[in-house]
Amino acid sequence: MSLFEKPGYQWRETFFVLFQSENRPTANQMEESMRELGKRFLVSDTHADEQGMIESITIECPDDSAAMDVSCVVGEEVQEQIPNLLEELHANTETEQERKTLRRLNKSTARLDVFHFECPADAFVDPDNEDEFMDPGGLFIVLDQLADLCQGIVVDPQAGSLL
Repeated sequence: MSLFEKPGYQWRETFFVLFQSENRPTANQMEESMRELGKRFLVSDTHADEQGMIESITIECPDDSAAMDVSCVVGEEVQEQIPNLLEELHANTETEQERKTLRRLNKSTARLDVFHFECPADAFVDPDNEDEFMDPGGLFIVLDQLADLCQGIVVDPQAGSLL
């Protein structure tokens, strides 16, 4: 079941991990990689295509009251998005290393969409300060692991920045 449908979870933001489609992991590789992160992370709802390649997976991090739905997009949709994404990212690019990363991003043909959710549990959430209870630690660990797994680049599209 997607976290979008799971009671108690609230969508917070979406991140992308862009990569070349030949680096797309299998569902088994994805599960193994996420389990390497330790008992702090719970892996469930893994789906693969007919060739065993990852389509989607859910990762929960109860200690952080967070979870992520990850889905894979390959092909034309990704390639059509790249020019607009590069334009947005270019405005926030300051170093030569970031420019080098953007050139690599331009060759991306696949994307992992990482939908980040928070489950505030019993905590009182002040509507004027919703970020008060959010701990992004688990999210950043998962994003880093995903990028390593598929030799990808993590992008925060809301902020127009590379991570």
